[in-house]
Amino acid sequence: MPVLFILPVFLLLLSCQGPVSAKKVVTGVFPDTVAPNYVLAMDSIPADTVITPALPPYSDIEYEKTELLRAAPGTKSVLFNSNGSRLYAMNLEGMSIYEFDQPSRKVAREFKFKPTKGTGWDYETDKPISSYQEKPVEACFSHNDKVLWVSLHNAEGIVPIRVDSLAANKKSPDNKQAVKKVFVSYPGSIKKDSFTVPLIKTGKTPKVIAKTADDRYLLVSNWHSYTVSALEMDTSLYPIARMVDTVPVKAIPRGIAVDDTRNKSYVAIMGGSIIDVINNSNWQKEAPIQVVSNPRHIVLDTSGRLFISYNKLAKVACVDASTGKTLFTTETHAQPRTIILSKNQQFLFVTCYSSDFVDVYKINETRFDKVASLPCKGHPVGVDIFENDSKLEAWVCSYSNGSISVFSFKKKNR
Repeated sequence: MPVLFILPVFLLLLSCQGPVSAKKVVTGVFPDTVAPNYVLAMDSIPADTVITPALPPYSDIEYEKTELLRAAPGTKSVLFNSNGSRLYAMNLEGMSIYEFDQPSRKVAREFKFKPTKGTGWDYETDKPISSYQEKPVEACFSHNDKVLWVSLHNAEGIVPIRVDSLAANKKSPDNKQAVKKVFVSYPGSIKKDSFTVPLIKTGKTPKVIAKTADDRYLLVSNWHSYTVSALEMDTSLYPIARMVDTVPVKAIPRGIAVDDTRNKSYVAIMGGSIIDVINNSNWQKEAPIQVVSNPRHIVLDTSGRLFISYNKLAKVACVDASTGKTLFTTETHAQPRTIILSKNQQFLFVTCYSSDFVDVYKINETRFDKVASLPCKGHPVGVDIFENDSKLEAWVCSYSNGSISVFSFKKKNR
């Protein structure tokens, strides 16, 4: 029976920074130590086939209320699955992942990593510090939301977690593959589970993970390595993904937006003033896009426009990816970090870290119009969007107070 690819392109852009179809495979810097014939499961996981009903059109949103949820220390990022039923919170300092049930706002499962000593980084003093390896930073779904990919700040790699079936998290077939132990608890229940996941090496201080639309490739930005890793996924083989290339960059990389239509990836070089452009057919860099300074996060809409947060300048911009021309900009509160588009791509949500605000903008043809500036204590850093027919919710995690703020908006038409 043929597989129907019905998931809207824009949903892919929101959930994992965008899609691409890459072709060429090149030998990686970190060769796998596991033989390629080891099988992870009886069958490989099919490509994304999530069927998401189309939402009714809307042109305006009106703020209604804020709810405050308790998370874990140092929550760094949040990510909804495709249908919005579950939100995953990456708790960097808590060394855990919380799985929230969207309707009830309650934690359904907690995935807790077994800590091992490692070396971290003090971003205030710019010096290494004693820490633990298993500190989740960012995440990305692949294969119909079955595999949750998580970057571990001090482990120099990423791990795949089968959230659909814990039994599918298979043990390493030998002792050659590095693994991480995960303990699962269920709040309100005495039930416990545990399993191991492979640690797939990418580079020092991995941050953003993005995938291609065909679930074939992952890209990972490695902060301290000044590299972007390209990995090929195959769920029929352990450890699910292997490095195929390493793309060097001139300064610190952070955000990644993947464009399936143009077969390119756009990488925000936070340590400089460019957006690197990678050809996903051969993993070679093309001419970069010149921007002002310190781009942190980057998202792409279906028309080929890039939206960029400039951390130090306190601005967001809209850039034409094909020409590199900045179309329009606007000021934000201090230190804009993660940004995300609404599902109709008409609104941009911006977390502003040091100023403790979430800024919301309507995207017009030639400008941003501010819709709201909402107080958000605890240094907001990550955001994802839930929508149904009548409302939009922005789930925002704050780093210093271990909370998630749910900002609810009513959808309207003029």
